Amino acid sequence: MKKLEQFLLYGFAVFSVITSFLFVFYAVTVNFSSEASQWLKTFSYVAGGYGLFNIYILSWAWRSQADWAPKADMVIAACFFGVFIMDTIKGGFSGGMTTIGSILGLALVLLINWFAVNKSCQRSST
Repeated sequence: MKKLEQFLLYGFAVFSVITSFLFVFYAVTVNFSSEASQWLKTFSYVAGGYGLFNIYILSWAWRSQADWAPKADMVIAACFFGVFIMDTIKGGFSGGMTTIGSILGLALVLLINWFAVNKSCQRSST
């Protein structure tokens, strides 16, 4: 494995673990808040679920290089992204560029998480 590929593999994996932890931390924080609305608590369950599923799929891909792991990660990322879009539409596009930036930022995070799973599955075959 080349140095760049190894750096990307470990870099993407560490980034994926950190962002998944942040999603779970967000969910726990929101659910223990007394001021959070029911809609926000529901959204936090989805965010926390994505974080937990992503860690599970990443660890499975790391151990066994399963072919289904990138597909499963793409499915849960698409579901989470869809819920995020619905939440953004429900809240309104009052922020303009901030809203677009948050959508693009989340899309980038989900894409990097998918790359982490994909690189983990391909690491022994190259």
